[in-house]
Amino acid sequence: MSLARNTTAISLFERERFMNRSLVMQKTKRFLAVVLVLLTLMFAGIPMGSISSTGSNVVSAQTTTRRYRRRHRSFWKKHRDKLTVAGTALGGAAVGGLAGGKKGAAIGALVGGGGGAVYTYKIRKRHRRY
Repeated sequence: MSLARNTTAISLFERERFMNRSLVMQKTKRFLAVVLVLLTLMFAGIPMGSISSTGSNVVSAQTTTRRYRRRHRSFWKKHRDKLTVAGTALGGAAVGGLAGGKKGAAIGALVGGGGGAVYTYKIRKRHRRY
């Protein structure tokens, strides 16, 4: 009789220990997801802050001829669109992986890449006038 109680107590202890582990994993995943979302928002806000709204579009009455040299474009400037889409897909995969494992990572990558593509090719203004 006491052996049956002892095994029941052990199985209850094991079950409680397993539940505590899964609770810790849930909280860790939630924390990492929040940190990733905040980092994504922080890095998305940096380019928005660099746009100035001063009167730099004013054309002077005097016209001058300027010769422009073609400057060496950086890797970022050459591949900005592709890097933006890849970065959002990576972020979506990370958040989806934390939330739902492999299947969640695949769905998150598709959603993140789609959102990045919509932003890059439809929403973002291409030509800035300084």
